Amino acid sequence: MNDPIRIVAVEVLSDDWFILKKTTFDYRRRDGSWQRQSRETYDRGNGATILLYNREARTVILTRQFRFPAFVNGSPDGMLIESCAGLLDLDDPLTCIRRETEEETGFRVTDVRKVFEAYMSPGSVTEKLYFFVGHYQSANRVRDGGGDASEGEDIEVLELPIERAMAMIDSGEIRDGKTIMLLQHACLHGLFEH
Repeated sequence: MNDPIRIVAVEVLSDDWFILKKTTFDYRRRDGSWQRQSRETYDRGNGATILLYNREARTVILTRQFRFPAFVNGSPDGMLIESCAGLLDLDDPLTCIRRETEEETGFRVTDVRKVFEAYMSPGSVTEKLYFFVGHYQSANRVRDGGGDASEGEDIEVLELPIERAMAMIDSGEIRDGKTIMLLQHACLHGLFEH
């Protein structure tokens, strides 16, 4: 048997909004010995995120919304500036991000490209994010955006020059990991070069 993990027990601690489990398992270490460990994992499903960019105008579309975990962890108003994102639910990542883009930002984009995947907090959260970039123009705006009020969303849509968005990382105004990764990707890969 070559499996490095043997599950001993799984206990569901919470099944309210998403699922929190405590799993006890035996882990085979690099030296071949087995060690019993216990970990809690929070399963909220996988998600997708997108950076909308306009090469000609040198702008990006971001969102600002209240995030309760940020509020309880010291953000005075709990507001975060982020790239558009959402959970896959039963959709594939591309379908999800197109739906979320229109719902949150009001833009309907067809020029969408996956750039990478990443686990954002693999020590305790199972979620894998699919990262996309998409070119937008003002003509792509088909509605106001703002999110789905029935899901508690109250999203402000921001159009920012790329230079301002990058400066907001340095100033601490942008503190969301996925957004920082996408903005840096855009600059490193020349999305604003003609």
